[in-house]
Amino acid sequence: MASLLLRQTLTKTKPTAIIRRFSTAAAVASPTEYEEPTGITMKGVKISGRPLYLDTQATTPVDPRVLDSMLPFYLSRYGNPHSRTHLYGWESETAVETARAQVAALIGASPKEIVFTSGATESNNISIKGVMHFYKEKKRHVITTQTEHKCVLDSCRHLQQEGFEVTYLPVGSDGLIDLDRLRKEIRPDTGLVSIMAVNNEIGVVQPVEEIGKICKEFNVPFHTDAAQALGKIKVDVEKCNASLMSLSGHKIYGPKGVGALYMRRRPRVRVEPQMNGGGQERGIRSGTVPTPLVVGMGAACELAMKEMEYDEKRIKSLQERLLNGIREKIDGVVVNGSMDRRYVGNLNLSFAYVEGESLLMGLKEVAVSSGSACTSASLEPSYVLRALGVDEDMAHTSIRFGIGRFTTEEEIDKAVELTVKQVEKLREMSPLYEMVKEGIDIKQIQWAQH
Repeated sequence: MASLLLRQTLTKTKPTAIIRRFSTAAAVASPTEYEEPTGITMKGVKISGRPLYLDTQATTPVDPRVLDSMLPFYLSRYGNPHSRTHLYGWESETAVETARAQVAALIGASPKEIVFTSGATESNNISIKGVMHFYKEKKRHVITTQTEHKCVLDSCRHLQQEGFEVTYLPVGSDGLIDLDRLRKEIRPDTGLVSIMAVNNEIGVVQPVEEIGKICKEFNVPFHTDAAQALGKIKVDVEKCNASLMSLSGHKIYGPKGVGALYMRRRPRVRVEPQMNGGGQERGIRSGTVPTPLVVGMGAACELAMKEMEYDEKRIKSLQERLLNGIREKIDGVVVNGSMDRRYVGNLNLSFAYVEGESLLMGLKEVAVSSGSACTSASLEPSYVLRALGVDEDMAHTSIRFGIGRFTTEEEIDKAVELTVKQVEKLREMSPLYEMVKEGIDIKQIQWAQH
């Protein structure tokens, strides 16, 4: 009956309407309820049109080729991959295993070492809590860094409440850890070292290969959150000696709601499952595997493998265009984090003598953020920038520009224009900037308290 109604609807509908309904192109997207003839109004903010998107560390658009691979598993091949008695289940299971192999290939792993999850947050929770709970009789100590993603830090705090000890390694002004300090902090009861590959706020690339060697020397499992590294820089689980690696689909032009966890088989690493149920994914992550999402993540990984080198060169040129364009027109611009060891698509800048929230509100035609999407609701300065030793006033003025596969030169030029215009406007209203221009060293001023 449903198929008959669908057929009647499609035959009565104009072809253009069908194309419009299923199109992935923004140009033919239907107007949403908050769009007006004169612009867009949402949450009390009115802008002339959809803003430029420069927030690819928060999420990326789904590549149309990825969506093409997913659609059949929503519309016709909708079987449960765990149904073993009919064709619908078999074809879904085959698709899941193909995707598993695609994810594994991108990081140099075996498909048998890939467990599908709901995202990197779940993968991080399984890795940190799961390992320490499994080995809790002998291992009571975890090492991580002060600049990890919030879900890693919160998982570690959860363990502390259960009586485990956690060492939070500091980082230098460039955002990198001290390898000698890591070596000194490892103890006989250290059960896990968890250090992210690429920082989500400042784009700094940690020396994961060297970290992996140290962990191997002391026979300590090494977990790395590679959500921001996957498909953007070369990641090899053998070279970095990772025991566990957290991966995300929506950071690499795949769908939201799916991720993966790499778990080394030799030497085998064990975890206590954080979810109980039907025993799917070798019992590590129970629950029906969402075939369309998994297929999308697999397709995104395959595309990344083919296009990573091209994407990196193109994005690097756009990053240089953005940074040089801003610095040519205004002074007092500081890059947060190392420029030498950095993912090129992440540019975190602080603008002296400008209030960060005002700058963000003024840049409403550019979709950027002041830090991690998971913590940007807080008005506190970024804990990552504070760990780097950035002054509180400069930490408050930071903006993260995320450049991706679909970013254009025209968008970069427009972002430069709007950013420079807004910074200049705010500085004109800043008495501190006036004093600096007059040659006054404001750090030497003794401010009176009232």
